[in-house]
Amino acid sequence: MKKHFIVGNWKSYKTLTEAKTWLEKFKELNPEYSPDQLEVIVCPPFLLIPSMKQFINDYNLPIKLGVQDISPFDEGAYTGSIFAREAKEFVSHALVGHSERRKYFHETDEDVLAKIKQVLNNSITPVLCISDMKQLEYYLKEDDVLVTNADKIIFVYEPPSAISGGGAFHAADPKDIDINSSEIGKLIGHNVITLYGGSVNPDNAATIFGLEHISGGLPGQASLDVEKFVQIIKSV
Repeated sequence: MKKHFIVGNWKSYKTLTEAKTWLEKFKELNPEYSPDQLEVIVCPPFLLIPSMKQFINDYNLPIKLGVQDISPFDEGAYTGSIFAREAKEFVSHALVGHSERRKYFHETDEDVLAKIKQVLNNSITPVLCISDMKQLEYYLKEDDVLVTNADKIIFVYEPPSAISGGGAFHAADPKDIDINSSEIGKLIGHNVITLYGGSVNPDNAATIFGLEHISGGLPGQASLDVEKFVQIIKSV
């Protein structure tokens, strides 16, 4: 049985009080799973991470933390940036290249490649979002970092049309998800961990997680509701 990964992306939601309430409810619901078979990562807004890490450690919750973005630079005079060496004190994972970063913050393929290197150089696992295979082709043409570190990266196929932003978004067709996800491994030239991101919810999670080339999901909107998130965990 292949190992699965569920990465909850909270985007720009929740206060510290709301985050603690979410964690308390998660503790109460107590979803049981083996870390050898399932890894659960939550990516909250950065200011919430230190307090959430303390709560998770105090109650020994089976949750890892990730940042939603990372600086393409090392530490330095880059106002507002969270650099990787700073982040690694709190998190094990980092979202890189999410389509919303491209859409709203004009992030380029060059930026994403620089961020991948920063994350890997600081022993953080990149959760690399791919919305178009041309992006992946660019990374592979410019650098061999993805190929040489393929076993240290979690890839995510996330078609922008399916990204949950609070509107009427729907997951892509399962057949299309599986075909496009398989392309990532083919281009890398290795078997890779590939998740699906785009309106993952309790109703479709089991179908998506059962696809041949998918090893989990990146729920956004559904991860904000702890009961829905636990239902997604139980779908594995």
